[in-house]
This record gives sequence, structure tokens and C-alpha cells, in this order.
Amino acid sequence: MKKPLQPSETEARRQTLVGFADTPFEKGAETDAPPFDAKAMIAALPQEPGVYRMLDAQEKTLYVGKALNLKKRVTSYFQKSGLSPRIAIMVSQVARVETTVTRSEAEALLLENNLIKALAPRYNILFRDDKSYPYLCVSGDAFPQLRFHRGALDKKHQYFGPFPNSGAVREGVAMLQKLFQLRTCENSVFAHRTRPCMLHQIERCTAPCVGYITEEIYAEDVRSAMLFLQGKVDDVREQLQKQMESAAAALAFEQAAALRDKWQRLQQLQSKQFVESTTARDVDVIAAVHDQGVTAVNVVMVRGGRHVGDRTFFPSHAAERTLAEVAEAFLAQHYLERPVPSLLVLDEVVPSEPLLEALTAQAGRKINVASRPSGERRVWLTMAARNAKLAIAQQLAQKATQQARLSALQEALGLPDVQRIECFDVSHTMGEATVASCVVFDKGAMQNNEYRRFNVAPTSGGDDYAAMQEALRRRAARIVTGEVPTPDLWVIDGGKGQLRLAAQVLEDDGLDIALIGLAKGPERKVGNEDVWRWGEETPLRLAPEHAGFQLLHQIRDEAHRFAVQGHRARRGKARLASSLQDIEGVGDKRRRALLNHFGGLKGVRAASADDLARAPGISKALAARIYSALHESSA
Repeated sequence: MKKPLQPSETEARRQTLVGFADTPFEKGAETDAPPFDAKAMIAALPQEPGVYRMLDAQEKTLYVGKALNLKKRVTSYFQKSGLSPRIAIMVSQVARVETTVTRSEAEALLLENNLIKALAPRYNILFRDDKSYPYLCVSGDAFPQLRFHRGALDKKHQYFGPFPNSGAVREGVAMLQKLFQLRTCENSVFAHRTRPCMLHQIERCTAPCVGYITEEIYAEDVRSAMLFLQGKVDDVREQLQKQMESAAAALAFEQAAALRDKWQRLQQLQSKQFVESTTARDVDVIAAVHDQGVTAVNVVMVRGGRHVGDRTFFPSHAAERTLAEVAEAFLAQHYLERPVPSLLVLDEVVPSEPLLEALTAQAGRKINVASRPSGERRVWLTMAARNAKLAIAQQLAQKATQQARLSALQEALGLPDVQRIECFDVSHTMGEATVASCVVFDKGAMQNNEYRRFNVAPTSGGDDYAAMQEALRRRAARIVTGEVPTPDLWVIDGGKGQLRLAAQVLEDDGLDIALIGLAKGPERKVGNEDVWRWGEETPLRLAPEHAGFQLLHQIRDEAHRFAVQGHRARRGKARLASSLQDIEGVGDKRRRALLNHFGGLKGVRAASADDLARAPGISKALAARIYSALHESSA
């Protein structure tokens, strides 16, 4: 099998541009470009596999598709009859067609998926999932560490997952700690322990850090844990039984008792009620559902035979698509460039050969697909479909609630056109590491991907007015240049003083944005804030149960949370860098030596004075000074 090209390689092979600017995107718009000639465009198309992009007169991508034969596929769009209303509207907007030739349809699929994610065309089904999946990691150290992992995978370690959420991973870590007592501490702490930590005392760790267990016996525990994660519980029981009998035969009764305890803990765990599959493999069960005008895809995840949770996705531009088309789009956008389980269970959907070829090449093993399943797999599929319907109902209920809150706020403020709201807040600790936040409410929900933070530096520390003004000016500059959409309303966390500054910023930049401030009332109680409107002498007081006030409160609380989170991160980073530099006798060279020797500041803080003295260039007197300074600062 040919190795798939990377997108950059594929694009570099050959690109053919055909067609000319023609139909304006907006009716009545003027263009000097020659009319679009579909016949000339079709004549120039190659009869090879590849990807095509349809663009409008404004050079915006309308649709990205793949084809085994570009000429045949693109020609089908320009037939006189037989097009669906959605496709007919799209074709009427096409001003140019751009094609890229690839070596195979599977390679075209990879490039298509990459372009869809990058360009977000309006006529493609889009699955947006900004969250990376968490994994349970067993490190490749001499005494492997059990830990939570999110991000790129390193070949030095072993990973189990992915899991639907962090809670499922942490539950797995806690379970393995109870059963096999593997360490979870960081290497910088593990390397410098002089006595067992509390986890050993509560029988969650065998204390390999201080030599309470040999590397060989610990390795046996790690092997048992990995078998358990793979769902091979019977193999774990059998292995523990053999080890227990072997230890007893060698008169190592303490070791035999410890193995007996592990065996009993495993038995107790197995007797508990939790959803379990009869197959000890990793499975994703995928159900696409259309209900009440909304389309959703639910993925039930089975890892090592255990149901670890599910996740629901809501695609864009899927209203007029069949569930088979939605499921195919999901498989491509979700699994390409992401680990694929050994079995995918779907309902009457058979993935295309190019998609299976691409997934198989990516995984390095055969990917099995079960369509029209029966028995236990049908039960899983029914569960996934029900989860999708419940998620749709919850989303519709939430949208209805948010719309009612927005309508109430519009009425209370006398601003019937308010849809997009930006809210600002400032956080600092006595002027240190000041951070301002901007959160966005639009389309009936908080738009997390549009949040922004501003590291501000007012001339005098703790000057909230100057910090807020700097953040507003920077945000206004982006609005003026068109980098971000113009909001209908700015909400400022503050009273008349902050509003005056915000009004000045809007006037200086020529922006017409409604303006309100949310300030603590006379009693300074949460939930009894005053709503200050620019130009009004008295505040608007809304009852805590007022739907519009609840929306304002939600948005303001989110701005506060986002600002505090950024401030703590900035403050922690600054203090981390300066804590060693502030100690007399520790310059840049010694600071680097300490960090390298102990694997970071956490390791330095965990080290005793004797351990510090063993680091290069550190005398006993300086080690005592460093230990004292670090522990006084953390006290």
C-alpha cells in the first residue's frame, strides 16, 4: 500500500486552476472579471483523482470535495437538471473552480479533510471539536509512572484511550492505584524522596521512590495494570494466582499476602455494578440522529471492554444531508489524524473504501467496521442513538432559555437589536500581573473560541481604570480593522467611572456600540448589582430572578473567571522564574544547574538541604540558604 502524502506534499504535486470570476456573491454587485465559462472549465479538468474547491466571486470557498475522477465529478455539478435545491444554489454562486491532483482517492481524502478544517466551507458538513482527547499514560521509566495525558503522544510511553473526558481518565488512574499501587508522582519528586509519601500510607503506592519494592516486582504490577486496561481481567487473575503460589512455595509469605490482597481487590472491583462488554477490545459506537430539526452524532466509547463514557457532536450545514453523509463526514473529520479503535460500530453506514484505506494506513493495522450490528453491539448502538436524542433535547432547551434571557435583557435595556455581547473584566493581585479579559456571547451561547486576554501594564500598579482602558483600546483597534466583528453591546465590570473611560474609547475610534456597566449595589451583595447605562444618571435595578439579569450575571461571571485564570497563570509564571533569582548567591549559572539537576523548580523545592548540596556548584551553606528561602516563601 502506498504511503499517503502529507497535505503539503500533495498540494505541491500539481495544482490546476480553472474557471473565471463570474457570478457575484451578492446580487447586483459589480465585477470586472469575465463571465464564468463552465464548458471551458470542464474541458480543462484532468481525469485523475484529487480535490476540488468551488469559490465565489469574493474568493471565499463554498465547497471542498474529493473525487476519483475530477472531470466526471465536477462535471456532474453543472448538469442542467437533477441537482438538489441546496446544490443548485451553491453552483449558482460558483465563480471559479480550483483542483489539486493526488496519487489516489485516499490521499485526496486526507487533503480534503485538511482543507475542510482550515477553510470551513459553508456547504460542507463541519464538525468542530477544539478539545483534545485525554489519555491514561504509563511512562517508560524504570519505575513507570501512571498519569493523565493530553496532547501529542511520545513513543517512549504507552497510552490507553482516548477517553471521552478527563473524569474517565482520573477514575481509571484511581482504580489502578487501588488495584496495583503504581506511582503517580512526577519524576522530579520521585528522584528526591527520602521517605514514603501519604499515598503509601493509605495503600495507594508501593513506595518505589525509597526502595520498598524491587524493580522486577514493580514491573509485574505494571504488566498486570496494562492487561487490566486491555480488558484481560482473567489473565490478570491468573497471573496474580501464579505469583501468589510461587511466593508461598518460596516461603515469601509477606509477598504472597500482598499478592492475595491485590487478587481480593480485583475480585471486589469485578463484583461492582458497572457497564461491561463481553469483548475485551477498544470499540467506538457511532450513531447519527436527526430530531426536531437538529442533527447530532454520539460516540459511545468502550475501552478494554468497559464503557467509559460518550460524547455528542453537533455538525454545521447538515440540515439537508442524509444521516449516511453525516456519518461519513464525521468519520473523516474525527478520526483522520487521531487514534482509531480496532472496531467501529455504525448503523447501516458502510464507510467508503478510500476512507477505510486512509484509516488503515494511519493506524498501521486493519480497522474493522460493523454495520447493521446485532446482539450486544445493537444494544450499544441503541444507547448511542438515545444519547444523541437526549443531547439534542438539552441543546434545544438551553437555546430556548438563552433566547428568553436575551429577549428579556433587550426589553429591560431598550435595545431590541442586541445579539452579540462582549464583556470585560480586570484581575490582579495588588497590581501584580494584571490581566484583562474579553468574553463573547453570540448566537445564543458563549463563544469560547472568541475569548481574548490582554496582559496590561498600567503606569501605576493596581490602577483598574488604566488597565480597563488599555484593554478596551486594544479591543477597539481590532474591531476598527475588521479583525473581529462589531458587537452590539459592551458590558463593563464596573460603574460610572469605567463607563466614562469606555465611552471615550468608543468616541475616539468612531464606534457605535451600546454600553452598560455592572457594578456592586449599595449593599455590595452578589446578585444585587446595579446596571449603569451610559448617559443615564440613575442605575437600572433588576431583580435577581429577572431573566435578562441572569444572562448579564452569567456573562460577567465568565469574564471574571477568564480574567482570574489568566492572572493566576501569569503571576505563577513570573514567580516561578524569580523565586531562585531572588536568593543571594544564586545567579543564572547556578539557577540553571539546579533546575537541570532536579528536573525543574518542583524538584528543587522537594529536595532537602543535603540533596541541594549535591548539585554542581552548590555548597552546604548555600544549600541551607536556598532551602530556607524556598520554604519560607511557600509557607
